[in-house]
Amino acid sequence: VGEMNKKPDIWDILLRVMYAFIGLGVLVGVFIAVRVYVADQFVIPTDSMRPTLIPGDYVIVNKLIAGARIYDRLDFKDGDPLESHRVKGLRKVEHNDIVIFNFPLNRSKHRIEFKINYVYGKRCIGLPGDTVEIRNGFFRNSHYDGILGVAEEQRRLSETPDSLIAGNVLHAYPFDFRHYGWTIKEFGPLYVPRKGGRVELDSVNYCLYRLVIEYETGKQLALDAGGHLRLGDEPIDSYVFRGDYYFFCGDRVLDSNDSRYWGFVPEEFIVGVVTRITYSRDRESGEFRWDRLLKGVGK
Repeated sequence: VGEMNKKPDIWDILLRVMYAFIGLGVLVGVFIAVRVYVADQFVIPTDSMRPTLIPGDYVIVNKLIAGARIYDRLDFKDGDPLESHRVKGLRKVEHNDIVIFNFPLNRSKHRIEFKINYVYGKRCIGLPGDTVEIRNGFFRNSHYDGILGVAEEQRRLSETPDSLIAGNVLHAYPFDFRHYGWTIKEFGPLYVPRKGGRVELDSVNYCLYRLVIEYETGKQLALDAGGHLRLGDEPIDSYVFRGDYYFFCGDRVLDSNDSRYWGFVPEEFIVGVVTRITYSRDRESGEFRWDRLLKGVGK
């Protein structure tokens, strides 16, 4: 005699629902773990990385390369000190990597400050310990002989007369026109701080590193009434950096808000390295750009 069909009882139904929720929880957990430890996706909103990346590109940001950044606490607000550690990565950030990082500058307070959901994507021009320069619009680096960024875009900058560039675009960090007068065409040399690196400080060059030193110490670096340099209440004539910093620039050098204007990015602000465009849509028409599907960005 064959088995008789029977209706599932309430316990069968509850068990199936429980298994479904467990399965869903596992999927959600895996999704979150991948985004935190492995890779995430970001959309490019501006033209500053043209021609490499354009508005509407969705890019994969690999967190395995430099190591995933893990927050030590999640209840901080914008402006609170960033408390985090980094998982060991496959390698360090390298010259010409395109990096996603938290924008470092609070403009209203003119200090380095962490803002959790405010990120930029730029190319690495200077690593910790490098000395960077711009000569006639072209990037130079003391530790790298190759081309940094997009040479054609730098050539356009080189060939553009200063008179055709707006003053707020031409003039560059540290905006000390009396002593430096640097521009986006003639800039530096500027040492990029590295952990353990020492700089001699005086009444002129302190402006190059003021933001970093104040970020690391929480004290004000300024000249007193007698023209002597002080960190808080103490006199200072040199400083040893506590962390590593980077110098990032956009490929479209005539139209990019980057380190040429606001200086250095702390290592702990780095999110990951861009490795590939997943897909791209025109932001106005919504048209899918098939020629950019899964396109690598290279270096």
